[in-house]
Amino acid sequence: MDEPGPLWRNRDFVLLWSGQVVSTVGMRVTALAYPLLVLALTGSPFQAGLVGFAQSLPFLVLYLPAGALIDRWDRRRVMLAADGLRAVLLGLVVLGLAVDVFSVPALLVIVFLDGACFVFFQLAESAALPHIVPTSQLPTALAQNQARELGADLAGGPLGGALYAAGRTLPFVFDMLSYAIGFVTLLFVRPGLQDARPRERPRSLRAEIAEGLVWLWRQPLLRATVVLIGAANLVLTALPLVLIVRAQELGVSPSLIGAMLAMPGAAGIAGAVAAPWLERRLSPRAVMIGATWLWVACTATLVWLPWPLALGAVVAACALPEPVFNVIAMSYRYALTPDRLQGRVLGAARLVTWGSLPVGSLAAGSLLQALGARGALAVYAVFTIALASVATSVPVLRRAPRIQDVKRPE
Repeated sequence: MDEPGPLWRNRDFVLLWSGQVVSTVGMRVTALAYPLLVLALTGSPFQAGLVGFAQSLPFLVLYLPAGALIDRWDRRRVMLAADGLRAVLLGLVVLGLAVDVFSVPALLVIVFLDGACFVFFQLAESAALPHIVPTSQLPTALAQNQARELGADLAGGPLGGALYAAGRTLPFVFDMLSYAIGFVTLLFVRPGLQDARPRERPRSLRAEIAEGLVWLWRQPLLRATVVLIGAANLVLTALPLVLIVRAQELGVSPSLIGAMLAMPGAAGIAGAVAAPWLERRLSPRAVMIGATWLWVACTATLVWLPWPLALGAVVAACALPEPVFNVIAMSYRYALTPDRLQGRVLGAARLVTWGSLPVGSLAAGSLLQALGARGALAVYAVFTIALASVATSVPVLRRAPRIQDVKRPE
């Protein structure tokens, strides 16, 4: 069999990836602009917080049913519909601001629908990826997608702030156009991004969701990686907020806090770029178990470290292995999961791994309120010690095979 050409000569992957680079930056731009807009128009931090809650609520309520529907529907059409609808939703925000008609309840509905479109798009894109990229190039493609997300995190905030400062409507115009660009690039991606489905009467949605959950639970390696990532996210999602509070306790200026927060983003991009190289040279067990002990060292160091830039550097070290870890976990899922179950298994996995994000944020706020930054970091240090100890003791993680040696169950 001929070796596949370089990934950047894969027309469909380049079209999909480049369109989503733009739309992902657009998402990050409005993630900053939404709370700024609500604060400016209402003066209520509570209402600004409601916007973020409404946008993330689909992560908790839609991943399971969306996964089952993705396994029924045409994946390319789902992506087109999601990007098209998001462009329309942002157009409604722009129109409302242009005619000076603003309503927080209406905005909550819009951002909820925006978040729902994100869930459907993400599941469809992930399930379609093995039909766009050869199996041997999946780790590289996954790493490029990680770099896309992390780069958008790094660029979206400053760009969103600059656009909002120039005019409160501009961030939403930018995001609307970004989804339109994503829609247009998808039009040129070939159809047929799933295996042929047998013509049979579909079962109930509940039965199909249950099939995905049961299948995932019966795969020890996938189950272990999903639980491990979900638990790790309880800490990783909290660290930026803890870092901000710790920096304020040390009297750090806002500009220096911004520089500190940029360091983990840059480290994450470096980790994503290096992920294919590391995945080929390090065993999966070394990456997954080694990452947990690195997090132990980082959280323990943060408890006593008094220098601002050093704090940012340590949090950056926490972020460095995360993309490699994610690439390995997603590669296992692709290798083990039949195409007909991709959406449901991914939806179930994302419910755990992404569903832990709001829980981690809530826990971080409670710990910071009760114990302060150093006390919260001490709790996280104990938690990561427990997490690393469990990961080291789980046989399926200690014996985790290389991706190319994984055999799909019958």
